[in-house]
Amino acid sequence: MSTSQIAFLKGHGTENDFVIVPDPDNALTLPAALVARLCDRRAGIGGDGLLHVVRSAAHPEARSMAETAEWFMDYRNADGSIAEMCGNGVRVFAHYLQRAGLVEEGDLTVATRGGTKRVHLAKNGDITVSMGQARLPEASVTVSVGGRSWPARNVNMGNPHAVAFVDDLDHAGDLFSAPPFTPEAVYPEGVNVEFVVDRGPRHVSMRVHERGSGETRSCGTGACAVAVATARRDGADPAVTGLPVTYRVDLPGGTLVITEHPDGAVEMTGPAVIVAEGVIDPAWLESA
Repeated sequence: MSTSQIAFLKGHGTENDFVIVPDPDNALTLPAALVARLCDRRAGIGGDGLLHVVRSAAHPEARSMAETAEWFMDYRNADGSIAEMCGNGVRVFAHYLQRAGLVEEGDLTVATRGGTKRVHLAKNGDITVSMGQARLPEASVTVSVGGRSWPARNVNMGNPHAVAFVDDLDHAGDLFSAPPFTPEAVYPEGVNVEFVVDRGPRHVSMRVHERGSGETRSCGTGACAVAVATARRDGADPAVTGLPVTYRVDLPGGTLVITEHPDGAVEMTGPAVIVAEGVIDPAWLESA
């Protein structure tokens, strides 16, 4: 790792917070241990993950998407592991690009390991991300916390989710460690686990344990998975009715609005905020 200064920003989407590292030419090496140090809330900058901002043409994992998406969101979990997608992260990523003068208000496309994502930057500051289609694998899953167990809906939003409906969000426990699930073979690389309670018609609240990060204040793909799982539980399938279905999803860090369309496309709308920017101290980088 070079000891030259590295610029960073700090941002969040409904309090799902990220260290943002602009690196258009993919000149930086970001090993997992360094990412984990940067995301450490006591010894580093602190965040639920890291957004490495790279031009798609400059990154080997994104070059095939460069013709349709100029920018690649190279997302890392707080433990340094690589992740396919992060819904809140995409909003913060797009907000950074606009703030930096790299894109304008309106529509853009962002490359991710979960494919390209269409983003709309609205005048009022809200950001809508087309999250793609949810896949609903048939495998049965059970999630457990303490002495309680619940059946969970298996939903894939480009990354895996297990959605459990509970009577009280406190039943999720502290969520410091990953809730056990069975059978383990369903999620060989781990899973994001959502616990959901009803608040009213088309309105739910959730808590989430994100693999590689622990409990986070918000999870965009998780909110999408929850909305789709809740719609199916409620007997609503836009592909059957021909009508979109929208759910308000409350998370500890704020509210997201999720709409599933008849063609299967899932859209997520919510805010994004940049709270700080600066330079990482070269001496700290050397020690890290």
